[in-house]
Amino acid sequence: MRKKFVGSLLGWLVMGWCLVTMAKEVVVYDAATPISSIVSLAGATFQQTPEGLLVETCGQQTQGKEVYPGIAIRGEWNQDDFNAVEVVVIHRDNKGRLPLRVRLGGATGGLGGQEDAYIASTEVPEKGTTLCTIPVQGAKFQTTGMRRAPWDGLGLVSTLRGTKITSIGVYMPKPLLDWKWGIAKITLKKIDLAKITQREEIKPFRHPTMLDYLAYFDPNPKWMTMTEEEFFPFIDIYGQFKYKDWPGKIHSDADLQKAREVEAKDLATHPGPKGWNRYGGWADGPRYQATGHFRVEKIDGKWWMIDPEGCLYWSNGPVRVTSSSAVTPLDGREHYFTDLPDENSPLGEFYKTHDELLRPYYEKRNIQKTYDFSSANAYRKYGKNWRKIYAELAHQRLRSWGMNTIANSSDVNICQMDKTPYTDRIELKSPAIAGSHDGWWPFRDPFHPEFRTNFRKQLQEREKELNSPWCIGFFVDNELSWGGDTSLGEWTLQSPADQCAKIEFVDRLKQKYGTIEKLNEVWGGNYASWEALLETTKTPPPGAKADCGEFSDVIVDAYYRIIREEFKKVAPNTLYLGCRFAGSANEKFLRMGAKYCDVLSFNIYRFTLDDFRLPEGIDLPILVGEWHFGALDRGMFHWTLVGVKNQEERAQACYHYVESALKHPNFVGVHWHQFGEQATTGRFDGENFQNGFLDVCDTPYWETIGKFREIGYRMYPIRWENAQK
Repeated sequence: MRKKFVGSLLGWLVMGWCLVTMAKEVVVYDAATPISSIVSLAGATFQQTPEGLLVETCGQQTQGKEVYPGIAIRGEWNQDDFNAVEVVVIHRDNKGRLPLRVRLGGATGGLGGQEDAYIASTEVPEKGTTLCTIPVQGAKFQTTGMRRAPWDGLGLVSTLRGTKITSIGVYMPKPLLDWKWGIAKITLKKIDLAKITQREEIKPFRHPTMLDYLAYFDPNPKWMTMTEEEFFPFIDIYGQFKYKDWPGKIHSDADLQKAREVEAKDLATHPGPKGWNRYGGWADGPRYQATGHFRVEKIDGKWWMIDPEGCLYWSNGPVRVTSSSAVTPLDGREHYFTDLPDENSPLGEFYKTHDELLRPYYEKRNIQKTYDFSSANAYRKYGKNWRKIYAELAHQRLRSWGMNTIANSSDVNICQMDKTPYTDRIELKSPAIAGSHDGWWPFRDPFHPEFRTNFRKQLQEREKELNSPWCIGFFVDNELSWGGDTSLGEWTLQSPADQCAKIEFVDRLKQKYGTIEKLNEVWGGNYASWEALLETTKTPPPGAKADCGEFSDVIVDAYYRIIREEFKKVAPNTLYLGCRFAGSANEKFLRMGAKYCDVLSFNIYRFTLDDFRLPEGIDLPILVGEWHFGALDRGMFHWTLVGVKNQEERAQACYHYVESALKHPNFVGVHWHQFGEQATTGRFDGENFQNGFLDVCDTPYWETIGKFREIGYRMYPIRWENAQK
């Protein structure tokens, strides 16, 4: 009895302590009390008013740059005193969902960057005032090379080195548009995260808010109580997270064989859609002119591809069909992994395998040592002849899943088996405009003679692949950093004197102005001579905007024109698929691309394509180069660029996305990113998304596969029937 009483008393004491603790809060900013510790980030302007801190950010100034405009508040807070940040956001625009990030900076992190910081994202759905709650967890142990770690909660980045917080920032991630928004209040709180998770289900087909994510966020995972010695290594021999279980997790090689048997039965039961020809075109549909290659044609108001046999074709398949999807860096991180194999053992081979497209990204970052977990698991699963079995199975899987395309960045050996149509991409390797802002790669100088000659050589090296009837087309480059309307011209002027584009630009200015004095008068400059203009790498004066805009157009036109000329010399019957714009594009440059591309390509990460529109006057077929959804319920740490609650919702979101594309007049296909999952511990840039049709152990995500079959087997009737309406 006494024991029960003591226990109850202890329980009440603990509960009382929790209630006191949970009541803690610190007001960082309140509209009613102006403060002087606010600073602007990346050119944002702000004004303190009785309504709140009103902020304006300019997308035109930030396009193509790695900048994050917003505000930061300096101060000193202890992260042990709170576990959530509440931000009352004022959405003052009519441009749709307002994307924001909240950044807590540690003592050494300053106001920007990802070092010594906790960064989380949120979105405000519509105009008005919204309370956003962001849970905060600092990094329990030092980890590197992952976009999200096991203890990141909902953070994009968690690298806090201590408990001291010296800045709190709210900003926009690389906006493309001008935005007006504001903050009414920022509060640091100690709250019961378990209670806040009792939220309504996420409504389908919209981007979840932070509160939506809280509905499936575990606030107290067991690994948060481990010591460093207990936690490391936290990845098992198969490349999976050790401290969590889920349906389909592999615990032994015997489990791999069971998974293989289950899938073999499934593939036998679902051999693929009826009424398709060998290319995956609609054999049961109407026929059109057959040219022996893929082409595009607008029919009854909708764009289509036509396959080599003259059948209607709509391209549906994954990017990066390769066994090497889960290559992960080991440099300084070998203690993350359980029992890495001896380099001289059969599994030691996978220290050397790599993805051909991504290899330069590892080299650029001087990553010395990697391990390919996905290929190692394929070896365990299929034996010594694993490469051939995996390649054959890739084609069988895609047809069974209702897909007909191997999208770009895939294993060339799998593509050239002549069983599934494919696309691929070339990334230009010629000299860059030195002053250009580096996205994936800096912008190449189309006036350098090697721009044309190097590209011609790249094409000739792949001539057989390009001219195969199984080749749909090629992309050239990916998610280029264009900047704003004037950026390319400005970047050119900030390049060295021997930059070919700069020499061309200055020659044009000489022809236009005649003397340097006239240019100075218009630009508001003080250049001593044309040679001085060539030599300087400083930012041009404001008066140069118009000329920089004109020369930006010249650069873009030359870029597309030369690519098309050389492309069609080597592969006249192959589709030039553009450069895969990142979500949207600078309209002026998009219009220039439309003059030269057979198909426009965009990487579009959203829930639906219903409202996607090309600028007025452009009517071309569109191919989605990348899209995906992901969740946190199967052992991965990052839900991808568009997160959902779980695998069931992921599957439904996939169906809805493909359906929206099939009903859209311009889309001729969608390419999922990607076939196999990324490494749990991240690739070269830390991406560790739950984005595969297959997990790291080569097991399909059956919920997603089921919905792809449901839409894929019916995709031709769906598009044709809608085309007739």
